[in-house]
Amino acid sequence: MAHATGVIGLAHYATSVDVSGHKIVADEPPNNGGEDAGPTPYDLLLASLAACTAITLRMYADRKQWNLKSLTVELSFIRGADKSEHVNRRLQLDGDLNEEQRARIADIAERTPVTLTLKRGIPIITTLVSIPASPDGIANPAEP
Repeated sequence: MAHATGVIGLAHYATSVDVSGHKIVADEPPNNGGEDAGPTPYDLLLASLAACTAITLRMYADRKQWNLKSLTVELSFIRGADKSEHVNRRLQLDGDLNEEQRARIADIAERTPVTLTLKRGIPIITTLVSIPASPDGIANPAEP
């Protein structure tokens, strides 16, 4: 099961994120009040989709023993003037693949786990929790 914890202090808007023991810093660019100390949340969303797409397609090609030397996944998040949103995904396949194999890889890309989660949508359940008190009874705010 995936797990992430984000902690932000007073810095605008650098957020320390622990993802299953891996440390990431997320931030906003200066034109949005941040210091560009890391990728934006939408960048991280695209990174998740890119990684899942690449890994799934590599696994598939390996299982089929296809000659896929490398795969590049390029993603762009688009928000229209009408507030509609979509992701453009481009796949660049390097290897000796016929048109049927290329078409199958494109088809599999539409069914990677993260792709399906994003397409279905996912409920987000938010719960407020209390800040634990120190031994002297004073609440300890989270440290960045």
